[in-house]
Amino acid sequence: MLRYALLALGLFGLLLFAPPSHSRKPPRPVARPNILFVVMDDVGIDQVAHVFGFDAENQPSTPNIDQIAAAGVRFGNTWAMPACSTSRAVFFEGRFPFRTSVLGALGPLDLANSMVSPFETTAPKLLAKRGYESALFGKFHIALQGNDPAGLAAPRNLGWSFFAGWMDPTGDPSSIDKTAGGVAPDGISYPCGFVPSAKQRGGADAGACYQADGTCNQLTTSSTGAPPGQTCRDQGGILVRNATCQSSMPDTLLFGNFNSHFVSPVVYNSPQSTPENTLPLPTTDPRARTFRADFAVDEAISWINQRPPGRPWMATVSFASDHTPLVPPPAAGTPPGNATIGDFDCSSTDDQRLISNLLIESVDAELSRLLVQTGLATLNGDGSLNYQPLGTDTMLIVLGDNGSLGTTVKEPPFDSTRAKGTAYQTGVWVPLLVAGPLVNTPGRSVTQMVNVADLFSLFGEIAGIADVRREVAPRLLDAEPMLPYLQNPLQAPIRPWNFTQVGVNLQVGGATYAPCVIGNECTQIPVSKTVCDDNNGVWWGKDYEDPPPQCPPASEAPNCQPVPADGFTKCCEVLAWEASANIDVSSITITPLEAVAIRNDSYKLVQNTLTPYVPEDQSCGSPTTSNEFYAIDEATPTPTLDETQLDTPLTSDQQQAYDYLTEQLQTVLNSEPECRGDGNGDLVVDRKDLRDWRRFANTGGLSSVYDLNLDGLTNGNDERIVRANLGLDCRAAR
Repeated sequence: MLRYALLALGLFGLLLFAPPSHSRKPPRPVARPNILFVVMDDVGIDQVAHVFGFDAENQPSTPNIDQIAAAGVRFGNTWAMPACSTSRAVFFEGRFPFRTSVLGALGPLDLANSMVSPFETTAPKLLAKRGYESALFGKFHIALQGNDPAGLAAPRNLGWSFFAGWMDPTGDPSSIDKTAGGVAPDGISYPCGFVPSAKQRGGADAGACYQADGTCNQLTTSSTGAPPGQTCRDQGGILVRNATCQSSMPDTLLFGNFNSHFVSPVVYNSPQSTPENTLPLPTTDPRARTFRADFAVDEAISWINQRPPGRPWMATVSFASDHTPLVPPPAAGTPPGNATIGDFDCSSTDDQRLISNLLIESVDAELSRLLVQTGLATLNGDGSLNYQPLGTDTMLIVLGDNGSLGTTVKEPPFDSTRAKGTAYQTGVWVPLLVAGPLVNTPGRSVTQMVNVADLFSLFGEIAGIADVRREVAPRLLDAEPMLPYLQNPLQAPIRPWNFTQVGVNLQVGGATYAPCVIGNECTQIPVSKTVCDDNNGVWWGKDYEDPPPQCPPASEAPNCQPVPADGFTKCCEVLAWEASANIDVSSITITPLEAVAIRNDSYKLVQNTLTPYVPEDQSCGSPTTSNEFYAIDEATPTPTLDETQLDTPLTSDQQQAYDYLTEQLQTVLNSEPECRGDGNGDLVVDRKDLRDWRRFANTGGLSSVYDLNLDGLTNGNDERIVRANLGLDCRAAR
């Protein structure tokens, strides 16, 4: 297939940092350029380190991303937030997490108070003031319908004029269907969600591929080596092993099963549609059985090509790759000669590293298709991408939303133990590329600090908004200008410090998600047992493994007590139980529940908060907050990461930096005033709050931004809080 033909090309490595022939031309003036914003999921800078001049092992082949980098500006010093929901909220609002309470990856128990508020000025709302239409394709995950009053209409409620994508219960791809649509024999599971080759137990090299509408075709191993089960999955079907097509489809096939990146209910929002405009499972519509990267690009191409002339647009293509559960992309996207095609074990950490590369390579191929089929680029005679952005009317922005998952991190020099979910460098350092008609002197790097919040300003600057802060007022904006970096190659640093944060979203009663032990790490980031399982973890919450872990005989472990029926609520409790069961926990670390980091050009302060395990007592200690201080070195080709704290006593220069960062961190965190009773975020408690409270109370009365006492209800108790604070003006407290 043409869309994947580019994967095997390696000639762009020689051209990576060579500016295109038109690089000396000044950018042509374009009034209100279109914006094409591409978000890659869990793709830290380590995955495309070569683009930024860094050495890293086992890089995926990304000729099209390389071409985009050569034709634009590489921002090699960009910080995101450590998790997807919080990062996405930040770049769509321009406001740091502590201001909005979108503190971590959203899960089904999180209240609407920790989702993007309908009262915020989101990027599509900002751009609408300059006549832009905005659409979002693919992953959403800044609100979840379970506790969001808008339900499946959340994208439209937050300002997007069109949405086509997925709103899974956890916001991320569902678990792998290890029955492959109900065809797995008893006692056999298919770890990648399709029938493997006959070399594997329960596999097949031939079979009947049924579609949801009952049609069928015979399949055998493809010319590229893909087993028929994989080819059938790629076509949206279910393979019956070693069978021939029959006039009637077997009634045992389960077309209603979700299956990771390949089978998902699809949601459409537009001003003319209703939230019920969805493709639930089972459905005969092939769009719900299309590989997610393909689906997002298909929909974006269709929408962009239908835009009326003269009206600017912003299209966000939000890939789900490289997010778990990791499964091979369509076989046509696998590089020729890959001997392991079809025979991956998707539960194997080693294979997941290989699959991760394939997923990123498929995104790279889809980027080429997106640009070519929307008229923003062409193909050369050899099939390679010919992208000349100065001749277009569209700004292209390509971003990784947070650091890579630990199991996929490219080490060395990046750090798999301090990756996604942490405030360390590997968890927040992301790739950012910008190309288009507003770029002067493409083919260069910007080394100054940039935050993903700054993209919000860039969106406004592209649209010609002179003062983005004023458009958001009275809310405080954390975004700094970015357009000067694009137009002035000698632009001095704008941001004197950078910031990142991850934490616990708001739940009823202050609850948190249960512990999940992944390798040698205990974390409470996974929002369910299925998500924990998808990351090869062991869940210690209410639905822990069956049978539950058992204590050894009392003679061997006299202090061991049975695991509680509802499981554990803290990682330290897991370590304490295992230690009481004579299990060595000395190598297991606890991921902080909350983490913030702040840095300047040379140094970094990390502040972690967790409830520690106390080995001496085999118990949980009191919650603690610790400060860690590091030197930062991003030199190419081998950067020094934040792995070893600076020795004490600090030098005079180090102490000065430590004091500055400590003070700046507190100043930043204290800059958002508490405004009790203010549900709409305008920093004033007034009659409008009563009207807004009533609207939510009268339409279900469940979770909303006016659930001020965080009990999961919007009712009279919240009204009393508003009335008790009427007249409160919090603007002066900023």
